[in-house]
Amino acid sequence: EVQLVESGGGLVQAGGSLRLSCAVSGFTSDDYAIGWFRQVPGKDREFVSGIGWNGKTTYYATSAKGRFTISRDVAKNTVFLQMNSLGPEDTAIYYCAAELFGAGTKTSQLDYHYWGQGTQVTVSA
Repeated sequence: EVQLVESGGGLVQAGGSLRLSCAVSGFTSDDYAIGWFRQVPGKDREFVSGIGWNGKTTYYATSAKGRFTISRDVAKNTVFLQMNSLGPEDTAIYYCAAELFGAGTKTSQLDYHYWGQGTQVTVSA
């Protein structure tokens, strides 16, 4: 059974940093991309960043460029999202998702096959 488990969310002041983790299990190979999405109540899930199976392809939404960094530890089956210079607008539930045979550049949640349960990120002003 494929499982994705996010961790690392929490409450931080504006200007602070958080590092989210997505632990992946259940895949029989590494041929999957991971995307990070976020969602606030009443809105669709928004793509934040993605990374290819070997960690060499990365992609960022405009809102994340220059502030967030995605990385992947293939040996540990874990993907990280380092978030710096956080602002109240980054408050959301953050989800990681897996796209089979992907490169991490798909921005639609419909392209992802497996999802984690989400982790709350709250940035106070």
